[in-house]
Amino acid sequence: MSDQITIVGNVAGDPRHTQTPSGIPITTFRVASSPRRFDRTTEKWVDGETNWFSVSAFRALAVNAAASLQRGERVIVTGRLRIRTWEKGERSGTAVEIDAEAIGHDLLWGTSRFERGGPRDAGGSASSAPSPSVDSAGWHAPGVEDSGGALADSRGEEASRTDLRLEDRTEEPVPF
Repeated sequence: MSDQITIVGNVAGDPRHTQTPSGIPITTFRVASSPRRFDRTTEKWVDGETNWFSVSAFRALAVNAAASLQRGERVIVTGRLRIRTWEKGERSGTAVEIDAEAIGHDLLWGTSRFERGGPRDAGGSASSAPSPSVDSAGWHAPGVEDSGGALADSRGEEASRTDLRLEDRTEEPVPF
């Protein structure tokens, strides 16, 4: 079975980064995904049953995932779903796996800073030469951030980073 799936959940353990004998980078990790809903009778948020997924990333995505993800972080994963049954002696079970095509942090629960990688060679690793369109600080969008690190709104006025803190929220986020 091979279907497209997108999940949101928490990285359940530190990602494991390895390489195949031919040198292709692979990063694997588990994601725990629990649906949440608001129970109007108790006026509380309730977690549903947790689903566990094994995620595999290859080549450049594997290198970037290994450098970016840590246990406990909230992520969004899109990829190909594979469901397979397994047997080992008297034990058997079902494995739910995702071959990742895209991985990112869930910005509903925190902030993330993007750093553009360099050009890729055939093996998927970043070369040491910077891209001509990227300055020494990485990907830069003029007018979005000034040299002091303050954010600018659409009119060019500065907004403090403290205005965007997650801990300032007073309400539980509502899923779409």
